[in-house]
Amino acid sequence: MDMKSIRKAANAVLNSCGPAEVAVILGSGLGGYEEQLMEPSEINYAEIPSFPVSTVPGHAGKFVVGTVRDKRVLVMSGRFHSYEGYSMDKVTLPVRVMSLLGVKTLIITNAAGAVNEGYRPGDLVVLEDFINLSGRNPLRGRNLDHFGPRFPDMTFAYDPELRRIAVREGQKLGIDVKSGIYCWMNGPCFETPAEIRMVRILGADLVGMSTVPETIVARHCGMRVLGISSVTNMAAGILDAPINHEEVLAAGEAVKGTFKKLMDAVIDTLPEAQSLNI
Repeated sequence: MDMKSIRKAANAVLNSCGPAEVAVILGSGLGGYEEQLMEPSEINYAEIPSFPVSTVPGHAGKFVVGTVRDKRVLVMSGRFHSYEGYSMDKVTLPVRVMSLLGVKTLIITNAAGAVNEGYRPGDLVVLEDFINLSGRNPLRGRNLDHFGPRFPDMTFAYDPELRRIAVREGQKLGIDVKSGIYCWMNGPCFETPAEIRMVRILGADLVGMSTVPETIVARHCGMRVLGISSVTNMAAGILDAPINHEEVLAAGEAVKGTFKKLMDAVIDTLPEAQSLNI
């Protein structure tokens, strides 16, 4: 996607909602955090030029910008996935828009299956790193030099300081925030038990169908990224039971209260930094 289209989309959000310094992408079943925002303004995806529309249950389909703990926060309620048929340009367009709105810190959340048998549904896991087994990369094609270099470094895909903040703030709240490695599989089918055995051998603790494209593009844009997974189910083959999306949504709903407390505490701890790049 060219810069003209990205700027046009960003200007539509800016005119409706204003700038932001922190953004939060909400995963399946975690919608509702936008209700924490003070003096919110919102815009539906259908009103943003070039934006796709989320087709997955549990994803609302709007940007909401407001204040949390004296910081301007943009909440993306409803994300896009490659398995919906969207190109990587479309899946990651919201992150490019966030960058142009001044976002410097991105918190990416998701619902994930536990590969690590020490996890349980309801756990919150801070991401240490990712494994990309999708065969896709959102930076393929012509580099958008305005945002970042041709070959961005991924050594610290998830910011070490932000990870420490999340774990520390969780401890203060009595939340046992775990740490782990996330594996991106394209979907939309859930993984097979054989795939989960492979993923475990490779070193992953969690598996899911999102997050990595947004992480790569956010790092390309120079953002600091914090990834948090909500464990909604044990991955295929760990339990002798099938997996369905309704259970994923129900598990996400059950952890919403804990999730909101952790988000508020993390955002409150972030240093203030705002700039507008449009």
